[in-house]
Amino acid sequence: MLMISQLSDYLKKPQLYAPSTGEFWNDTHISKGMLAAHLNPQEDAATRRPEFLDQSVQWITQIAPPSQYKSLLDLGCGPGLYAERFHNAGYSVTGVDFSKRSIAYAKEHALLHNSAIRYHYQDYMTIEFTDQFDVITLIYCDYAVLPVTERQCLLKKVYQALRKNGKFIVDVFTPLMRNKESRTWKYCEEGGFWCEKPHICLESVYQYDDGDATELRQCVVVSDGAISCYNIWDHFFTKEKLLSEIIPAGFNHFELYGDVAGKKLSDQGKTICGVFTK
Repeated sequence: MLMISQLSDYLKKPQLYAPSTGEFWNDTHISKGMLAAHLNPQEDAATRRPEFLDQSVQWITQIAPPSQYKSLLDLGCGPGLYAERFHNAGYSVTGVDFSKRSIAYAKEHALLHNSAIRYHYQDYMTIEFTDQFDVITLIYCDYAVLPVTERQCLLKKVYQALRKNGKFIVDVFTPLMRNKESRTWKYCEEGGFWCEKPHICLESVYQYDDGDATELRQCVVVSDGAISCYNIWDHFFTKEKLLSEIIPAGFNHFELYGDVAGKKLSDQGKTICGVFTK
């Protein structure tokens, strides 16, 4: 009866920003699937495809040439796919990520290729750098998974970490990426992304009519008498909303693009990339 009661609680729409109950970034099984998703060149579920990464880094070297902007911090670097490219382009690179498995892979890959990249296993919300970097990147819409209070805190840390005239490069999804509310379930007899054991997966999408245009993608995993809930929050930005949030952090100049490879900004675009200068 206790399990039924717990499950019924999870079938209700969660309060805004309700946390997950299960470990995500460092769960032994989930982190294995996440790393595989990062490294799969045929999909862009966790990292964009290699050809886009190449275009993106080439564009960033044009707007922030490594001859002038030498030191780069890659927040949420994952297994280092961007960081390696930044290093090869001539930047002095530091990567930060909260997945032990991804950072371990990145360090091993850097060692194998004799790449002088500094990787740190760390929650980027806890960084404490001062006037240390010429470029800071937060790519693949990672900024928008944070509640507004945490985004404001992160912006302060980013601003503090940048040298004068340094650039913060960030991308976000637009409202065109919002999904309709839905609920589905499936039985995974041989396990799946969320759990290696047989389990039932209840997946829901919830929309919140707050000023942040918030969406929750929730997965409730039921297996062997245990229930784990994974809440993945997202926010959607217009260009006005993005500017009103980031400019007050102290940045004195900005440029907006349609993506982090320099595409022209469009009202029909699904992403916005902002380049903010200290």
